Amino acid sequence: MKKIVVGMAVMLGLCACTQRPSGMLDVNKALDYCAEQTLRTLTELKTDSGIDYTMMPRNIMADENHWNCRKATKEEWCAGFWPGVLWYDYEYTQDKHILEEAEKFTHSLEFLAKTPAYDHDLGFLIFCSYGNGYRLTQTPAYKQVILDTADSLATLFNPIVGTMLSWPREVGPRNWPHNTIMDNMINLEMLFWASKNGGNPYLYDIAVSHADKTMKCQFRPDYTSYHVAVYDTITGNLIKGVTHQGYADSTMWARGQAWAIYGYTVVYRETKDTKYLDFAQKVTDVYLNRLPEDKVPYWDFDDPSIPNAPRDASAAAVVASALLELSTYLPNGKGKQYKDAAIEMLTSMSSNAYQSGKSKPSFLLHSTGHWPNHSEIDASIIYADYYYIEALLRLKRLQEGKNVLG
Repeated sequence: MKKIVVGMAVMLGLCACTQRPSGMLDVNKALDYCAEQTLRTLTELKTDSGIDYTMMPRNIMADENHWNCRKATKEEWCAGFWPGVLWYDYEYTQDKHILEEAEKFTHSLEFLAKTPAYDHDLGFLIFCSYGNGYRLTQTPAYKQVILDTADSLATLFNPIVGTMLSWPREVGPRNWPHNTIMDNMINLEMLFWASKNGGNPYLYDIAVSHADKTMKCQFRPDYTSYHVAVYDTITGNLIKGVTHQGYADSTMWARGQAWAIYGYTVVYRETKDTKYLDFAQKVTDVYLNRLPEDKVPYWDFDDPSIPNAPRDASAAAVVASALLELSTYLPNGKGKQYKDAAIEMLTSMSSNAYQSGKSKPSFLLHSTGHWPNHSEIDASIIYADYYYIEALLRLKRLQEGKNVLG
């Protein structure tokens, strides 16, 4: 019954989302909207005793109008995205009040630099928050937090396998001796950065090894990705490719493919090895070729209930941001194709069909968190907002002739 109800809600909520968006994207208008929504969220978070800076916005369900917040702990992998949103909003608005709030929420994550790694999500937690904070302020203490956390993340690396262990907690219950999930590709950026900014140079080697083994073992011949690769800890060999959040082991889970597109774009940026540039295009093209007309994917490209399956705006936001960067590394033909695709995605997400508008303080509607667990279906989710504002800022920089990365 629950699936039927969710399915009906998806159909009703997305009936206007199937057509190609019309009109031109006004980047400044979209960023102004994000600024307004950010202020709404800050107002909502304020109580009579002030703001609890350890409570981070996480999601708003389809039938809700206010953020559900979660405590910033080592288990809450999304805790870095709200501080990251604030940093991006400050970058656009230059509002000192937003700067102060960004600093306070970011500070709540400092404990992670002194805590043994719980799982691979330290990159999401620290580089989205402290990473953007350091980029914009050059605060020395921020840099040290990043370096210390990168060292902690590196403890999950298994040199026999050649990748980082993503989920230590799944080693026993699922009999996944060494598991690596596609999301982990995003956390390599912090390792690369640390290796080039005073950290251990070995962190660079870990990141490259992880990218190479993932490229070899975690993709099918058609360049679609497995969510999870399970490895033998004795031989280092792949045991199997499976899913955790996708429809089935054999399907293309949209956000997993989005992580791959973003991740290999970063690996090319950091290494300048053209094999990664070539691979990034291959994993991108299979994604683009199967998108619906409005360029926002169904949560899994192979869900048999399409076109009545839920969308995932978070995947669209991740890919749009990645393609804007990837486009700058390619000749005008392919580069323009990717940039144009990103703009189409952002145009859809900036329409009434996907923006929350006055109904909620989030930026976007229609993301899918964990369909198999019936969790965060057709919801507003904080990481969708993070990558949406990141993509808008990247496009604005490109339009102004600046470096896409700021």
